Amino acid sequence: MALGDPSQLLPARQQMAFTLGFHIVLVPFGVAFVFIMMIANYRAIRRDDQDALLLAQRWSKVAAVLFAVGAVTGTVLSFEMGLLWPGLMRQYGAVLGFPFGVEGLFFFLEAIFTAIYLYGWRRLPGWAHFWTGVPIAVSGIFGAMSVIAVNSWMNQPGGFTASGGRITSIDPWQVYFNHAALYEMPHMILAAYMVTGFLVAGVYAAGIWRGRRDRYHYTGFALGFVPAAVLTPFQIFVGDTAARAIASDQPVKFASMEYVAHTGRQVPEWLGGVYISGHIYGGLRIPYMDSLLVGFGPGTKVTGWDSVPAADRPPVV
Repeated sequence: MALGDPSQLLPARQQMAFTLGFHIVLVPFGVAFVFIMMIANYRAIRRDDQDALLLAQRWSKVAAVLFAVGAVTGTVLSFEMGLLWPGLMRQYGAVLGFPFGVEGLFFFLEAIFTAIYLYGWRRLPGWAHFWTGVPIAVSGIFGAMSVIAVNSWMNQPGGFTASGGRITSIDPWQVYFNHAALYEMPHMILAAYMVTGFLVAGVYAAGIWRGRRDRYHYTGFALGFVPAAVLTPFQIFVGDTAARAIASDQPVKFASMEYVAHTGRQVPEWLGGVYISGHIYGGLRIPYMDSLLVGFGPGTKVTGWDSVPAADRPPVV
């Protein structure tokens, strides 16, 4: 409970949601943008492609700015974990500290090589400069995995032993690669690459649509679109797997995600809309879809909110 005061619970949730909502906009770029930049850099060296070289140089400046802004919002989040949720961190800080510590190492590694890569333009030979960028892309992936390890652990806690209300031993491997991490990590990494790729492609697609039909714009579009398009089928599979895992391991959370108020069969899927006093307004209803999502058949039983006693349900406000 935030600050030990029930009245502060909703403000704490709102503040955390606002910071997370702002930070997650930057996360895909921190994870995947450098990879697309490195493809451009590789193409520039391998094929002596001046358009790809220009793209890589410009993208490196954008990556540096996004990294700096993301570092600020990420730092705010780390402080909020302790300030807004002191009970959680007091009880399980020894567990969550490990993946957060790993993330910190990759963050500093990413920062160091970002500086080297930016400084290395025109100062290092082509391939030597290229390899200074590889740790940035790798650090982005592992840094994201470390943060997701914390989030997934809170969904599927494990890897520790408690005695007398205190943590007595920790299995770092089980904490980091907990049950939920097996689908949350690939889901986030693939999402980051897809979001970044399609956004980059969209910028150059807009330029092409406005008549800038030159090799520079076509190259920028292809370097963003192709990786994102290739990864899309894999993300569909991972996302489907994640939804079924949540329905199995955390059925009430699945019910909250999918507007399932009452346990039943032939449960529909709702896209969008607002839930008010037992009714959904403005949503698109897809018959039987939730049952199909959970168990491949319209007759699959889906657990609803009514499976939890009213006294145990969290307040709406």
